[in-house]
Amino acid sequence: MFQCKDQSGRTVVLKKFPPKRIISLVPSQTELLFDLGLDEEVIGITKFCVHPEHWFRNKERVGGTKNVNIEKVRSLQPDLILANKEENVKEQIEQLENLAPVWVSDVSDLEDALEMIHQIGEITAKSIQAKEITERIEVNFRLLASSLNMNRTRVCYLIWQDPYMTVGGDTFIHDMLHRCGFENVFAHSVRYPAVSVEQITDAGCDAIFLSSEPYPFKQQHAEKLEKIFTECCVRLVDGAMFSWYGSRLILAADYFHSLVNELT
Repeated sequence: MFQCKDQSGRTVVLKKFPPKRIISLVPSQTELLFDLGLDEEVIGITKFCVHPEHWFRNKERVGGTKNVNIEKVRSLQPDLILANKEENVKEQIEQLENLAPVWVSDVSDLEDALEMIHQIGEITAKSIQAKEITERIEVNFRLLASSLNMNRTRVCYLIWQDPYMTVGGDTFIHDMLHRCGFENVFAHSVRYPAVSVEQITDAGCDAIFLSSEPYPFKQQHAEKLEKIFTECCVRLVDGAMFSWYGSRLILAADYFHSLVNELT
């Protein structure tokens, strides 16, 4: 038996340890499980768990992050379910708790992400591998910090259109922007507010980032905004680098370094 607290403060008790039948409802945590060296133990993922690609093609899917197929989960008989406070629906997490232990992450910044990796390493008996991953992430972000200059580019980061939606100061994406040396012009906002063209104009941003997820912004969207914001740099960016808080963070710092260099 194994007992711990998850990042939401809930006590999680595993009757079987290490767990041999894991379902992940969080794309970035699914990728983390792979990088921890797990494979056969992961028996179910969501339709948004696109990394690693061969898992996406071959693992059983249990619906989306917001609409989990409870009966499919039941049929798979998991002994651990990994969820996230923001990405999954509270009522569904409560339903799933009747089927198996549910470990819930709650990640708002890099420190939370590192702690999440450490804790998932513990609950899956992969602590050594988790430590190696967190150390690599910490080194890469220290190198990124040391390379930044003091001039902060003012950025509006868009995650949706119709309406346009951006990120507030209490989000993981905001923390990533800050660590890149960017100033989030909507840092005073909470979570993911809708914003108008007028509000973006009034914010006085130097650059507008169009994320590849959750809305898949493409070049035609960038060209449309370039005609409106003629004084701004409009740039398509990799949303996974800004919002996936698992082992993809190993790659994120180098991506951010290149992005910063392009804009300065």
